[in-house]
Amino acid sequence: MARSFAQLARNAEKEKAAIAVSKEPLEKPPLEIHQLGNLVLRDPSKRVSKVDESIRELARDMLRSMYSAKGIGLAAPQIGIHKQILVIDIDIETPTTPPLILINPEIIASSASLETYEEGCLSIPGVYLDVVRPSTIKLSYRDEMGRPKKMNANGLISRCIQHEMDHLNGVLFVDRVTAKEDLKRELKEHGFRKEDVNSIK
Repeated sequence: MARSFAQLARNAEKEKAAIAVSKEPLEKPPLEIHQLGNLVLRDPSKRVSKVDESIRELARDMLRSMYSAKGIGLAAPQIGIHKQILVIDIDIETPTTPPLILINPEIIASSASLETYEEGCLSIPGVYLDVVRPSTIKLSYRDEMGRPKKMNANGLISRCIQHEMDHLNGVLFVDRVTAKEDLKRELKEHGFRKEDVNSIK
């Protein structure tokens, strides 16, 4: 019995550290984050059939690249991999706060109440514009060990999840911006083309 308990403790510690990476920016991050205009961002992602060490290593590299770009969320399509994987950390200043790894995420409920909040994106650096989204969501997903999970989210984490999930369907936050003149001005100022936006009606 003692041996079994010790094994469980080791497994729990292993799982806890499965996706632990430093939040310090790297001079040469492992993955390139593609920008608006690259068609790779518009392709839909496929569900992950098996959560194994290769998926966990991908999540680690995504986190390293996200932290290096000083972002709080990154979706696999942004680095050219069309799998339903998101990494999120809204507390990048605190080394001990663990990131959130979402595999095959699905929003199963969302609030009728909406909130407008300014968003940015690592794929459209420098551009920040207001987007309207549901204020709270209920989510199902698999974690980095492949275990099915559910969570309720509100505030910044809810918005970040919704923003990153859009990437899995080839949607960028600029597609949801309704202030068209502001959008046009911001894109031009930062060297992006309005023609690369697929506005959602």
